[in-house]
Amino acid sequence: MGSDLAALPRLQRDLTEPEPIPPAGIARACELMRSGRLFRYGEMGADQNDVALLEQEFAAFVGRRYCVAVNSGGAALCLALKVLDVQPGEPVLVNGFTLAPVPGAILHAGARPVLVEIGPDYVIDCEDLRAKTRASGARILLLSHMRGHIADMDAVTAACDELDLLLVEDCAHALCAAWGGRAIGTFGAAAAFSAQTYKHLNAGEGGFLVLDDDDRTARAILHSGSYMLHAQHRSAPPAEIITAWEELTPNFSMRMTALAAALLRPQLDDLPRRAARWNAIHDRLSHGLARSQHVRLPMRPTRQQYSATSVQFSLVGLGELDILAVLDRCAGRGLPIKWFGAGRQQGFTSAPRNWRYAGDQGALARTHAILAGLCDIRTPLSLTDEDCDLVADIVCEATETVACACAVAGETGRAATG
Repeated sequence: MGSDLAALPRLQRDLTEPEPIPPAGIARACELMRSGRLFRYGEMGADQNDVALLEQEFAAFVGRRYCVAVNSGGAALCLALKVLDVQPGEPVLVNGFTLAPVPGAILHAGARPVLVEIGPDYVIDCEDLRAKTRASGARILLLSHMRGHIADMDAVTAACDELDLLLVEDCAHALCAAWGGRAIGTFGAAAAFSAQTYKHLNAGEGGFLVLDDDDRTARAILHSGSYMLHAQHRSAPPAEIITAWEELTPNFSMRMTALAAALLRPQLDDLPRRAARWNAIHDRLSHGLARSQHVRLPMRPTRQQYSATSVQFSLVGLGELDILAVLDRCAGRGLPIKWFGAGRQQGFTSAPRNWRYAGDQGALARTHAILAGLCDIRTPLSLTDEDCDLVADIVCEATETVACACAVAGETGRAATG
């Protein structure tokens, strides 16, 4: 199977191609490089306020009181746990559909992950959340809005209230998303965002911690590595609160650089337009993929306002070898697809069974059954409507071709044994 692919159209787009940095960001970055002043703090009163301005702007954009900019989304998650007083070995709950930096951040903070099952629409199972909370004694839920799939936040917050859980939101893929009109990133005690390439904002690497509490923010600023230059923060609690924590809070050196902030500030202004285009790409692709009887798309409740930079779907009615055949056929036409059911982790994609460092999590049978068929396609903004239609056509043709071949092979086998 595959010798016939040469006659079929190929996808000519590079799905790893990000948009260029806006000219204003490039100009400011060049200005900073000519000055050599790339550190976010200036001892001599120099005009080094790029990060401070970005923090102020990002907090306002999300709708939180404070923002602390750091060097990665994973660092922001770790920092969130530290300011919530996570203790060594303490259990922290996290949904099973996420990426390795999330359990990694829990371990970085000195805690241990306790993975919670997901449901067929890729979001956390609140009944298993209740069971795992009671079994583990956990007091923190790190909820990963993985790939922008938003759980029923009414049900999640009700469960957190019932179980007395502190909520931390991993919003790496959920900037501009909302539930019932309320911005994702504003439901928990803290939330973390990412500026790694392929996210909504691109600095190559970078992260944001957003919160509302004065003392936690003061500690986050000091933990991030402000030395005694925290007066240069614009998104910050009163100076006396930070001063009270100065000698009690270790420096973890997690700062964002001025260069990263210079690249990011112009992107923030343009984000609503880009998010709308990303969703248009997602919706056109999803509509096309739904034509295949072997593709299942997650149900999205009307209260969920997503902000998708990729599209996910499940291959149903196909075995592992069949799925591999589908992926190979798609790759043969220029369409790379990530698969969460692979036996070995590849690229950025891994699953709970690969995280042996996270300790024994039990079977997680439902989660692994769902991940076994879960596929993921990156959707750069360069995709045209014609590209979206071609991507959907490639997936549908591959699934139907493989499924037909399997059916024929099954009939042949039954006839031979009959």
